Amino acid sequence: MALAKNTAFLFCYILCITLTNFGLNFRPVFAQIPTFACDVSSNPGLKNFRFCDVSLDVKTRVDDLVNRLTLQEKIGFVVSGAKGVSNLGIPNYEWWSEALHGVSYTGPGTHFTSLVPGATSFPQVLLTGATFNESLFELIGKVVSTEARAMHNVGLAGLTFWSPNINIFRDPRWGRGQETPGEDPVLSSKYGAAYVRGLQQRDDGDKDKLKVAACCKHYTAYDVDNWQGNLRYSFNAVVTQQDMEDTFQPPFKSCVLDGNVASVMCSYNQVNGKPTCGDPDLLTGVIRGQWKLNGYIVSDCDSLKEMFSSQNYTKTPEETAALAIKSGLDLNCGSFLIDHTQAAIDRGLLNETDINKAISNNFATLMRLGFFDGDPRKQLYGNLGPKDVCTPANQELAREVAREGIVLLKNTEGSLPLSRTAIKSLAVIGPNANVTKTMIGNYEGTPCKYTTPLQGLTASVATVYQPGCADVSCATAQVDEAKKVAATADAVVLIMGSDLSIEAEAKDRLDITLPGQQSILVTAVANVSKGPVILVIMSGGGMDVQFAKDDPKITSILWVGFPGEAGGAAIADVIFGYYNPSGRLPMTWYPQSYVEKVPMTNMNMRPDPATGYPGRTYRFYTGPTIFSFGDGLSYSQFNHSLVQAPNLVSIPLDEGHVCRSSKCDSIDAVEETCKNIAFDIHLRVKNVGKLAGSDTVLLFSSPPRVHNAPQKHLLGFQKLHLTPMAEGLVRFNVDVCKHLSLVDEHGKRKVALGPHVLHVGSLEHSFNVGI
Repeated sequence: MALAKNTAFLFCYILCITLTNFGLNFRPVFAQIPTFACDVSSNPGLKNFRFCDVSLDVKTRVDDLVNRLTLQEKIGFVVSGAKGVSNLGIPNYEWWSEALHGVSYTGPGTHFTSLVPGATSFPQVLLTGATFNESLFELIGKVVSTEARAMHNVGLAGLTFWSPNINIFRDPRWGRGQETPGEDPVLSSKYGAAYVRGLQQRDDGDKDKLKVAACCKHYTAYDVDNWQGNLRYSFNAVVTQQDMEDTFQPPFKSCVLDGNVASVMCSYNQVNGKPTCGDPDLLTGVIRGQWKLNGYIVSDCDSLKEMFSSQNYTKTPEETAALAIKSGLDLNCGSFLIDHTQAAIDRGLLNETDINKAISNNFATLMRLGFFDGDPRKQLYGNLGPKDVCTPANQELAREVAREGIVLLKNTEGSLPLSRTAIKSLAVIGPNANVTKTMIGNYEGTPCKYTTPLQGLTASVATVYQPGCADVSCATAQVDEAKKVAATADAVVLIMGSDLSIEAEAKDRLDITLPGQQSILVTAVANVSKGPVILVIMSGGGMDVQFAKDDPKITSILWVGFPGEAGGAAIADVIFGYYNPSGRLPMTWYPQSYVEKVPMTNMNMRPDPATGYPGRTYRFYTGPTIFSFGDGLSYSQFNHSLVQAPNLVSIPLDEGHVCRSSKCDSIDAVEETCKNIAFDIHLRVKNVGKLAGSDTVLLFSSPPRVHNAPQKHLLGFQKLHLTPMAEGLVRFNVDVCKHLSLVDEHGKRKVALGPHVLHVGSLEHSFNVGI
């Protein structure tokens, strides 16, 4: 047998040398084996362990496993680099993998090799949020989990992926806003639940098992990384109960209740003086108690170390370890718990039962993933492998998501779409015009391939390229060179913006204008151009581009986010009209004056007239904007008309209810009051333009002005594709307590009584909610 193996290796070696001599760069690739427990085919004795018996329920199997472990072995399972137990047939397991917008190489659990050199890299999440397409959110998750499973089967990925990021994009300076679906809790909630379903749900419909395990992060009120000396590791987010319940918590609640997510990650920061990973009310009380999480709670990486060393919240590391586990933490990303848990037990701060509870949640998740069911190649997804990663269909989906998310913000008549027959020469200018890695943002993996904006545009017309700046910081704009190519071109596309050197994890912005001399370059080029000038902004967050909005020489503005591996092709698709844009902004674009006046550390969502504080996001902000949440144009025009909506909604109350005898501004949104109170809204949408396209229908409501209510808030969204002059019907079902309720000053859900106004575009409809 050994001779046969050696002969095979020698043959492969000689073949490789021969191919290399012919100029072919060929490396031998040997199949790798996935990590799994209960390998009964190699070790038949494991069949005697009940935790390896797939016919038993998860709890029985977990209890059996926990009872077989020594205390020291148990402690090895409360950290992300879990220590295996060889005599039980359990290998080491690395919990930390990421899949924010594709399988990522961030985290030690995933690797790319010549066997699987790349995975499909979808647009950064903020641009995906701009699609307002819930079915697309789930489809992306399904593709990513298929590629993840394929990589797991050849030993290149784990099964636990710490994605999505569903924090609210509260402040435009936040470097990680790009990772989120945007500033709206409803959009973030729908995105999080849908992406989680795509990642986790199995094709056989077994709800007790998982395809891969997702993780919703960072819980909670986390959106300051590094701003003017305020670091995420020690920042104390002071949050009102009202803001907590109506802004920061809803996406996490939806992730658990609607997405059935397998994990929640607590964040670095404190909330109202308590570290989130050491707050029993937030962890045991809310996530497990109120929301009934079926899974594990994990810390952000080294957050326990930061709780002790940066926040000085406890006097000793052992106290930190005990506080975290007693509060409901199950898994520590890092080594803090493996270093200090035994000492905490020795001091009487913890007991073995506490450890049992934590590892039971961890093991139950791995059981649901099939980790203890033997070789995954013999299970449901066992046929997946390298052939299922970077498939043509997956790469095409990445392109579709990008073009569906791209937002047209300005379009002078006669500008876009460009005609590929009329344009004989196109000047492509800007520091982001020919980039690759910039397009995939952070928490990225190695993509299947790149199509840069320049490549995408050049595929349709002849182009002349000039970077205009050495990089995005654009310390000195190369104005003369750029003007020279612009002056002779039929049209100009300027691709400006930022990259991870400007906005990223651990890097919040100070200014929200185009970096360096980019705006000087844009204006100079526009002034000498003889045809359409299209400004393309490739960025994570919004930019103050009021100068471009006001400049008649700049005929169109597109925001393309960080558009993923196929970003350049998608940009060209929109510019040349192969695709009619339908993206809508998922965040407010503020003027620079906003960040000069408002501290990033002020967590209050609502305005304060006494201090001049203007509030945050479209729901509460009272100041001027560059562009607003939901803004976005099409090459078509869509008309909306109301077909069905109520004028009066009555809420039945018991005869003895206090609001029957006294005037009430609102009533409690509790189950007995709210049961089965809903109504339908039907809208007719007509495409009165000359091009087929999709209308992104956003339904908003403005409630009565009680309890510091939002000016308006999103109820739901749908997309409808229509050919020219065609019309269709869009239906929304509005649950009064779920969709129309607001949160009072004490964090309680209420339904405001009185006049409410529904908004879709310029269409408005008023109705009364009464008793």
